[in-house]
Amino acid sequence: MFYDTAKNDHGLPHNPFKAIVSPRPIGWVSTVDAQGRSNLAPYSFFNAVCDTPPMVMFSSSQYKDSISNAESTGEFVCNMCSFDLMDEMNKSSAPLASGVSEFEASGLEAAACKLVDAPRVAKAYAALECKVIDVRRLTGLNGQETNNWVAIGQVVGVHIREDALVDGRFDVTKVRPLSRLGYLDYAVVDDVFELERPGA
Repeated sequence: MFYDTAKNDHGLPHNPFKAIVSPRPIGWVSTVDAQGRSNLAPYSFFNAVCDTPPMVMFSSSQYKDSISNAESTGEFVCNMCSFDLMDEMNKSSAPLASGVSEFEASGLEAAACKLVDAPRVAKAYAALECKVIDVRRLTGLNGQETNNWVAIGQVVGVHIREDALVDGRFDVTKVRPLSRLGYLDYAVVDDVFELERPGA
């Protein structure tokens, strides 16, 4: 089959785009607002951008608190969402009023960061402290502004729980990170394999 995204004429019961571009890591983004109130929200459009220097990005439909806080304070934290924190992550996605802490609503303990003011999820196996490089509103091919925003941050500090390290490596089979698929589907990493690149 083929469909034109401008017409969205796929004829399926649900748009398949997010199921095709998957799995996607979950950016569990913590921020503070100008008043110092904490916010925590999961974003399924999240990924690493580069590694030298290390940068990550997350994208939000609408100008939500995470984008607003990142832009106004110049900081955010990406917390790893693992299978054992699935319920808390899901609770933190609730549409709470601005200024209400998702940490408290989700029953999560916040921990202080070293280089940014935003807190991190204390139980997360890893957390990336980020300084904002850019926040921008996306435009389409027609030049019209969309209601989608992207924040790019440089990772300035990394927290790793000691029990996530096995033989000096961050062991994702022990951590079991969650990933976002399409529809209401999620996946968990339980198994990995190595694949060497061909020689030059």
